[in-house]
Amino acid sequence: MELRRERFTAELLDPRRGFEQTRASVEVRWDPLTGQSCRLLPQGSLPAPVVQDLEALAEQSRASCPFCLESIERETPRFPTGVCPEGRFRVGEALLFPNLVPYAKWNSVSVYSPARHLLPLEQLTPSLIGDNLAAQVQFARAVIAHDAASAWVSINANQLPPSGSSIFHPHLQGSANPVPTTAQRLFAELAPERVRRFVELERDDGERFIASTGRVAWLASFAPVGLAEVRAFVADTASTVDLDEGEIAELASGLSRVLRLYAQLGFQSFNLTIYGAAPSKPDAMLVVRLVARAYFGPLQRSDVMWSERLHAEAATHFNPEQLADLGRGLFSRPAD
Repeated sequence: MELRRERFTAELLDPRRGFEQTRASVEVRWDPLTGQSCRLLPQGSLPAPVVQDLEALAEQSRASCPFCLESIERETPRFPTGVCPEGRFRVGEALLFPNLVPYAKWNSVSVYSPARHLLPLEQLTPSLIGDNLAAQVQFARAVIAHDAASAWVSINANQLPPSGSSIFHPHLQGSANPVPTTAQRLFAELAPERVRRFVELERDDGERFIASTGRVAWLASFAPVGLAEVRAFVADTASTVDLDEGEIAELASGLSRVLRLYAQLGFQSFNLTIYGAAPSKPDAMLVVRLVARAYFGPLQRSDVMWSERLHAEAATHFNPEQLADLGRGLFSRPAD
């Protein structure tokens, strides 16, 4: 297995330096699992994220929020009794219900807490994340028990507007469908032994390996699909429905650390996905992926452009090896 990369040199006459001839390097990397390529730009090529006043944004959106304590029972839907006799799933403070906008045959939204309209990344604790993940696992198990064909399950997150979220209140989304998404299929089709070799290769290389927390290996993506991509691989677990309490707690602790890393880097927003394979792939490995998303302020560019959306190729100046170095420091300390 090859960690393939190629470096190119761009030349230009830079007006910032009196049109002096200037050279800059661009590195292209290929993901050894998916084959997808990305471009690593020189450090500082993209603007730093602009820190927004989340307290003010929370106040602006609170009165009309359907996920807040005063509105959630009245404004969110319920599941058919065949899936959930109570209509909604509850674990700790987390509350899970159907998504009014269906992205799959079965969709869910789970808020960390109806009482918490604002949850900065550093406040997403292992306990809050763990209860929300547990609610999603309950949802997936109930759906498959009711509709066995909808066995392609994923857990996803758009945190705040930069990530694509239309609702400010922090939440996860679950999906259960008879067919996989494109990326879900690509990972499920990988030979499990190939994934294990990749994880061991990164562990032995050490540059991008962040931590092993028991059943879960955490690493900075060699060929990231977005800003500061972190991946995790759960050993001997093919689907979210297979997660036990210990694995949920382990994932929640690791996710909390990664989100603190993003906060440390100046980010307030992120995307998350956890790909589950169908039961016909019992030896597949559960894959977790996170990318940071950025506020850039009025009239500033988004962190996603044609390269990401139309060419499926990320352009990022976050070096995976530096990201892993920062992440190792957080994983060496308690999550709470």
